[in-house]
Amino acid sequence: MSNNFDNYNADDIGANYDTEEKIDDATEEVESKLWVKLEKVGKKISFAKDLRALYRYLIDNTVSWHRKTIVAGALIYFIVPFDAIPDLAPLFGYMDDLGVIAATLKFLGSELIPYYNA
Repeated sequence: MSNNFDNYNADDIGANYDTEEKIDDATEEVESKLWVKLEKVGKKISFAKDLRALYRYLIDNTVSWHRKTIVAGALIYFIVPFDAIPDLAPLFGYMDDLGVIAATLKFLGSELIPYYNA
């Protein structure tokens, strides 16, 4: 049984895809909207400190782009107001955001600890 990747080598994957540029674009998107949203809802949510740590992790130049992609996705999910459960819904609006952030924190584990104190 063959798959569609049999004729490709490792150099072909990403040959036309600039991951660093995409990460930079995502970082700019997060930077432009994260602080505005945190100002609006920071007192309503209990995971604001986690969002700050994830942001610090995202802008760290020593972190690999693979991990930054995951963090950027989680932060963008938090920023976007229309997601699985819209943020406007009382009581439950941030439950899906919390789930995505919690899963990201679990994935990164102790690797994220230094970013809480930065």
